[in-house]
Amino acid sequence: MQQYNFPSRPSFDLSLNARLIYYALGVIVVLWLASGIYIVRADEQAVVLRFGRSMGVEESGLHYHLPWPIERVEIERVTEFKREEIGFRTIGMDPTPRYQPVIREALMLTGDENIVSVELIVQYRIGDIEKYLFNVDDQVQAVRSVTEAALRQVIGRTTIDEVLTEGKLQVQTEIEEQIKEVFELYGIGLHVETVKLQTVSVPREVDHAFKDVASAREDREKLRNEAEAYQNEVIPKARGEAEKMIREAEAYKVERVKRSQGDADRFLEVLKEYRKARDVTETRLYLETMEKILPGIQKYIVESGGKGGGILNVLQLQKATGGGQ
Repeated sequence: MQQYNFPSRPSFDLSLNARLIYYALGVIVVLWLASGIYIVRADEQAVVLRFGRSMGVEESGLHYHLPWPIERVEIERVTEFKREEIGFRTIGMDPTPRYQPVIREALMLTGDENIVSVELIVQYRIGDIEKYLFNVDDQVQAVRSVTEAALRQVIGRTTIDEVLTEGKLQVQTEIEEQIKEVFELYGIGLHVETVKLQTVSVPREVDHAFKDVASAREDREKLRNEAEAYQNEVIPKARGEAEKMIREAEAYKVERVKRSQGDADRFLEVLKEYRKARDVTETRLYLETMEKILPGIQKYIVESGGKGGGILNVLQLQKATGGGQ
């Protein structure tokens, strides 16, 4: 029987293999230790976690932490302005911004039970990185939920006229204050920079009815302004006429009083003279009265008694205007 000679296995150098293993392990250990080196940029902050527990906040620069799984590091950009949109989403920026409405977020009721569509933007940044990382599970969803709740609460106690016109700035301020209060209450670690109402409008389905209501309100305001203008014109005029009549009445009163006082003084003077010479005063009054009741007639006085006996003493009281006497 023919026999076959198989080649024998090559012999390995056990000492060389051991050195290679040690070198490999050394390289692995060096790489593992070097994996703890990290860099924090100027706009970032880092939190080192040792078995899930925070070991403090690291600022910008070159740092080292024990490699995983002993420690790990969380790095966040604390100066970056983050942005959340309520009622719409930005779906493109090239070449011009394009937006898509989110109806379920945009539609809400005002304080006077009108439907309004609101789109809002809130910008914020990280204020406390530890609170931001550990107090909230989903930071983006938390910001969205808080912002939408604050928006609906403020709109729900505001009338539609205030939201659409002069009260818009006040609504923005109230929403921002509400968001800050909730962030502070729950320790989210975020700082609100700006809150801006993008658009506030009525839904397309009721737009025509709202325009009719707005037109009616404008007509009402116009009529009210006209009535107030007429009131402002008539009332001062009436007050002026009333004041004029009062002044005339007061002048008439003064005139009558003065005249009455003059008549009374004249009567007292006549009375005084009458008491001094009763016959003369009586005769004078008689003659003056005759002059008043018989004007334009030539009159004579004939004295029938006295020392003259039968002789008639004739007194011409009025000179004839024409002819013989």
